[in-house]
Amino acid sequence: MKQILTAVAVAVAGLLASGAAFADAGADLAKAKNCLACHAVDKKVVGPAYKDVAAKYKGDKGAEAKLIDKVKKGGSGVWGNVPMPPNPQVNDAEVKQLVQWVLSQK
Repeated sequence: MKQILTAVAVAVAGLLASGAAFADAGADLAKAKNCLACHAVDKKVVGPAYKDVAAKYKGDKGAEAKLIDKVKKGGSGVWGNVPMPPNPQVNDAEVKQLVQWVLSQK
C-alpha cells in the first residue's frame, strides 16, 4: 500500500511540474515572439489581457482554431478599433502552443 501511495504522490508531483513547465514555456514564447509588446496576462495594453481572452472563449470548442487563425492572419473588431497585425514569424507549432497557453489563463 505504501508503494502505491508513493507512486501516486510522484505522479501528482510530475503533473504539477509539467503544468508549471507549460506555463513557463508559454510565457517564454510570448516574450520571445514579442507578443508582450501589445498584450499582458492580467491587463489590457494595446490588445486585450490574456485572462480576458481566455474568459471570453471559455467553453467555445472552436476557440483554439479561431485564435490560431487570428494570430497567423491578424484581425480587428473583436476587442476594439486597433487591429492585430499578422504574425508570419510565428510557426504553426508555436502559434498552437501560444494559443493553448493563452486559453489556459485564469
